[in-house]
Amino acid sequence: MTSARGGRVDKKEPMERAEETRSEVPRLGAWVEPGQGVRWRVWAPGHQKVEVVLHGQDEQPGDALPLVDEGQGFFSTTLAGQGAGVRYKLRVDGGVPFPDPWSRSQPQGVHGPSEVVVPDFAWTDAGWKGVDPEAQVIYEVHVGTATPEGTFEALIPRLRSFKDLGVTTLELLPLASFPGARNWGYDGVDLFAPQATYGGPQGLRRLVDAAHAEGLAVLIDAVYNHFGPDGNYLSCYSPHYFTNRHHTPWGDAVNYDGEGSEVVRQLVLTNVEMWIRDYHADGLRLDAAHAIVDEGKPHLLTEIVERARAAAPGRRVVVIAEDDRNDTRLVRSPAQGGLGLDGVWADDFHHQMRRAFAGDNEGYYADYTGSMEDLARTLRQGWFYEGQVSQVHGHARGTPAKDAEPWRFVHCIQNHDQVGNRAHGERLGADVSPAAFRAMSTLFLLAPYTPLLFMGQEWNASTPFIYFTDHNAELGRLVTEGRRKEFAGFKRFAGSEVPDPQAVETFTRSKLDWSEAERPAHAGVRALYRELLRLRATDASLRERRREHFDARPLGKDAVVLERRGPSGALHVILNVRGSLEHRLPAGAELVLWSEAPRFGGTSQEEPLRSGMLRLEGPAAAVIRVTR
Repeated sequence: MTSARGGRVDKKEPMERAEETRSEVPRLGAWVEPGQGVRWRVWAPGHQKVEVVLHGQDEQPGDALPLVDEGQGFFSTTLAGQGAGVRYKLRVDGGVPFPDPWSRSQPQGVHGPSEVVVPDFAWTDAGWKGVDPEAQVIYEVHVGTATPEGTFEALIPRLRSFKDLGVTTLELLPLASFPGARNWGYDGVDLFAPQATYGGPQGLRRLVDAAHAEGLAVLIDAVYNHFGPDGNYLSCYSPHYFTNRHHTPWGDAVNYDGEGSEVVRQLVLTNVEMWIRDYHADGLRLDAAHAIVDEGKPHLLTEIVERARAAAPGRRVVVIAEDDRNDTRLVRSPAQGGLGLDGVWADDFHHQMRRAFAGDNEGYYADYTGSMEDLARTLRQGWFYEGQVSQVHGHARGTPAKDAEPWRFVHCIQNHDQVGNRAHGERLGADVSPAAFRAMSTLFLLAPYTPLLFMGQEWNASTPFIYFTDHNAELGRLVTEGRRKEFAGFKRFAGSEVPDPQAVETFTRSKLDWSEAERPAHAGVRALYRELLRLRATDASLRERRREHFDARPLGKDAVVLERRGPSGALHVILNVRGSLEHRLPAGAELVLWSEAPRFGGTSQEEPLRSGMLRLEGPAAAVIRVTR
């Protein structure tokens, strides 16, 4: 094994990998060096010759510029007198030219020429310090379907409405360049190049700058557990980007701990740094962190956090992982044997709620009962599985949650996965009544955990979010067949035609209809969300988020109460799933709101609290203030 500088180092097992080599990887990709020109460096170990093939604005190839072999697989050159806007491909050993996998811009898509860009945006957010991670309300957005235009700039006029709703943070689904014009983003292949159809580098900078002006943070969903297959040219330059030592649901793992992994790790860490430094992002959401396999120390996840924070001195930066292991090690500090992330998705709450209200029982829902005892336990802990054996996984799952602060757990009642991974992309509102949706939302938004909303949720949007792609014909056919085969074994979807991911209609049907929010059936839900998020931000009982300040318990077999205690009393959030509930409350108890009030779209004309007795016809939720 050799270091990136060319000096020999002893070959070691991954667990003993020399840490000092990680910082020795030279800069890769293309950039502008003031007073000199465009500089390129390419990693192509095992190859003899690398050239830059210049392209004109007509996208036709032109002159070829040879790179100098620096040793240890690195090649470099400079094109004097040139700057931003130069377009090019790379040619290895005289073969077919390919895009640069470290490219900062792909204006013609993942198969087209790469483009040299410089981060010369006129930022106006010098005073921005980020948001309090303990008080976040996250709003998940897919840029391509959030507006009719499907661009970064088209989102800017919507920012004020997010702020007025009570959102603090936008979480943008993956932005790295993906094949075609439409995709969820999880098939990205050019990590450094914001998707051109969304507006490319400048469009993203304008969106982030405008968000900060409105007091909104921006997180970027980053995918480091795998790279998409269409337009993925990494292996054309080096076989070391992937390894068969580890396997993931997408095949061979990204090589983070074997031979050549110093450069592969630097690919990710440089990308992390770029999003935070060059685009002023306030943090990252890491996709499927459980599939980022690294047997070395420190773990790549820890280095991601360190690099992200170092890229924005004086500004709050948040790194949250999607991870299905229910492992508090993710959010413990490295000093305590943890990985140091700020938060983790905790889907058990979603699964319990969905089982209780919609009755889902196939797939991973088989691990949940939706009973009020189990729901209360999930509310107390943050997640349900703390080491019990999962029948779906076939082994013990989870660790005790009590040592992790509640704000580190990200809860939802729907997100892009839980909607889009259903056969028809139907939202929660398609499977539960409007009353149930309002009741579920009330408990969800007043729990002590960090809430994540999926775009349009605040008005119970009816538009689906279906799985869609724009792959080449052969891969697209395989994706369509695989999608339909995936749902063939689910009784719930038997006899129904799964939408074709490749069809343009599948994509267009998934676009939000913002006019829907003003219609009577939806305006009340939006009013409820505004009121609940206002309460969450201002009420003293809800601002207390330490574990000793809340509790949850079942009220019979169909209801649950969440108690949030503050300095002068408590708020009781009472959720009734079905049937009639009568519950005696202490003297002086006051009704704060209930989900079936007419102003929220409910049909109840009579307040549910009278003479200390709460009467709720389910599904419904009530918020009660109890003073000391």
